[in-house]
Amino acid sequence: MLRISRPENDVRTEARLFLTLAVFFWLAAIGYGVWSSKTQHHVEVVGVAGLILTGGLVGIPGAFFWFVSRRIDLRPEDRGDAEIAEAAGDFGFFSPGSYWPVTLAGAATVVGLALAFAQVWLLIIAVLFLFFAIGGLLFEYYIGGNRPLSERVHD
Repeated sequence: MLRISRPENDVRTEARLFLTLAVFFWLAAIGYGVWSSKTQHHVEVVGVAGLILTGGLVGIPGAFFWFVSRRIDLRPEDRGDAEIAEAAGDFGFFSPGSYWPVTLAGAATVVGLALAFAQVWLLIIAVLFLFFAIGGLLFEYYIGGNRPLSERVHD
C-alpha cells in the first residue's frame, strides 16, 4: 500500500529531538521549583535557573533546525515512508589514518590543564601547539592551489 506523506505528519528529526528536550528541561525546572519549595520551604534558585538555562540552550539548536527544516526539501530521515536505501550515498571523505585528531586532543588537554592550574607560560606554549595541530588537521590533504595534478606529484 502506497502511503502519501503529508507535510503535517512529516518528522523533522533534529528539531523535534532538541525542542522536546527543551520542553522537558523547562517542565523539570517547574517541578524542581515546586518540589524544593515544599521540602526546603524555599525555592532552590540555582537549580531552577540551571534547568531553565539548560532548556534555553537546548532550544537554540532546536529552533535553528526547525527554521532550516522549513526551507529545505524533505530528507529520507524526515519522512515516515522512506526506505533505508534512499539515504545511501557518499557522506564525504574521512581520513583513514590521521594522527592529527590525537595531536589536537593532546593540545586541547594541555590548554585545559594550563587554564586549570593558572600557568600562563604553559598556556602560551599550549595555544601555539593547538594552532599547530589545527593547521596540521586543516591542511593534511592540501596539495596546492590551482596547479595540475601532474605537476604536484613531483614536489
